[in-house]
Amino acid sequence: MKVFKSMMVAALAIAGLASCGEAPRTEVGLQVLTEAGTIEGIQDSASVVKKYLGVPFAAAPVGDLRWQAPQPTPVWEGVKECKTFGNDPAQLKMFGDMNFRGASASEDCLYLNIWTPATYVDEGLPVLIYFNGGGLVAGSGSEPRYDGEALANKGVIAVTANYREGVFGFMSHPELTAEEGNNGANYGFLDQVAAIKWVKENIANFGGDPARINIVGESAGSFSVSVLMCSPLSKDNIAGAMLSSGSYVTPDRKCLTLKEAEEMGKKMMEEKGIMSLAEARAIPTDSLLKVLSGMNMNGLILDNYLITEDPLTTFEAGRQAQVPLLAGWNSMEGSPLQYLRNNAPTLDNFKAGVTGVFGDMTEEMLTAYGITTDEDVLSQKANDLCGDLFTGFGTWYNCELQAKAGQPVYRYKYNHARPAVSAKMAGFAAALAGGVRKQTEEEKKAEEARPKPTPGAVHSADIEYAMGNLATNEFYQWNDDDYAISDLFLSYYANFCKTGNPNGEGLPQWDTMTGAEVAPVMQIDVKSEQKADAAVENAYKTLLKFYQNKAAAK
Repeated sequence: MKVFKSMMVAALAIAGLASCGEAPRTEVGLQVLTEAGTIEGIQDSASVVKKYLGVPFAAAPVGDLRWQAPQPTPVWEGVKECKTFGNDPAQLKMFGDMNFRGASASEDCLYLNIWTPATYVDEGLPVLIYFNGGGLVAGSGSEPRYDGEALANKGVIAVTANYREGVFGFMSHPELTAEEGNNGANYGFLDQVAAIKWVKENIANFGGDPARINIVGESAGSFSVSVLMCSPLSKDNIAGAMLSSGSYVTPDRKCLTLKEAEEMGKKMMEEKGIMSLAEARAIPTDSLLKVLSGMNMNGLILDNYLITEDPLTTFEAGRQAQVPLLAGWNSMEGSPLQYLRNNAPTLDNFKAGVTGVFGDMTEEMLTAYGITTDEDVLSQKANDLCGDLFTGFGTWYNCELQAKAGQPVYRYKYNHARPAVSAKMAGFAAALAGGVRKQTEEEKKAEEARPKPTPGAVHSADIEYAMGNLATNEFYQWNDDDYAISDLFLSYYANFCKTGNPNGEGLPQWDTMTGAEVAPVMQIDVKSEQKADAAVENAYKTLLKFYQNKAAAK
């Protein structure tokens, strides 16, 4: 009788809630309905984060869909298991240290991965989509350094999305334009647009807010974000943007027109004996990669579809996405050794090396960066100049123009050098894309004999820190400082996704550069703090003058 009474009380309580209009909340289960069908993910017993891996966001771009804009995902019946990463994009091994978790490398690669901490679908959590680096020729959303679980543990839904690389993503040809019209180019970027669109249309069922989609990328992914901020196909679908080492917003960087890109693609194919689009589509994936391995892909094309003008024009006119921006680059994106060309580290030798870049402005540029003595040649000043020529300047100018548009801009410089390679990796050396490569004795001796610039954070070194994924890279002897910096960086990322502002309790204050006389820059290191340096800003303005003169002379 007591059990029966308890059951009646519970039933009445539920009925009372229903009568008050309070419907039970819908949980985010392992099975989630998407527009194409139901998927099933996984969840570790010790984690609150649910993972949905290898989720198709577009049709497989194979066969006649090779070199076409991404098409809608075919609808399926039943439940599709999304418990392992989908295929990685087809690519050559451009960077031997890239580490993938996909089933294989394939043109059938348009998959994304979702990490959500949401319990209920109505939580409206912010979202971050990460686009991988790799020079637009390599990389994958399955790389461990982009893993989204640590970010999800801070209350943000993390997404990584593949896009077609190299010849499959950035090829143009007259027959393609005739076939598709103005969108006969930029397939890799269009894949990114499709991924954002898929997230906007489906993320609510994972507990996300479609109106709070942030995008980020490193290197080629960062260049991609600057494009997505300009594109009429994507700019209205993002709430915030983050750049990590790179932007197309540079005065001397002009896109090829679609006509120029078509003729370039046609010529390159014909030089390899491929006389038609039909022939090219008939070549197997691996063979096509080998046949066209020496081709210089076109990158961003002015196609009047993805973009209607050069990104520089868009940003200077204030027509880009009007959203908060968090952006920065690393302290050793480039090295003075690149310009010394194995010569002694003297001012005269360095000056000779950069004269080929700066011409008549060489003395003015060196003075602006404070490189005036032999000692300066291997200093951080020289690292800064060389890094700015690679990725720093474009990122700086992107920040300047976004701030000019009145949007909040938070700029950083990442300074912390990686620790030593772990003992078990003896005989290996750090490689460009974040991992290590086997080092021969000759290479080791040559490296030991080379002069040593001031150490710093090399290109791509920030990724594992910013995404909280140090433990996924066993090649380095990570220590307490590394993990503390990583938690700080990850917290800034998470806060920015939540509010458009990286600041939070217990974090060093980070002010927006918008409206500041001299831009505050967060120096991320063992001791992180913001600094405003007029001399640094003057160096960038001098570099801007150089690029503007160069563009005017063309």
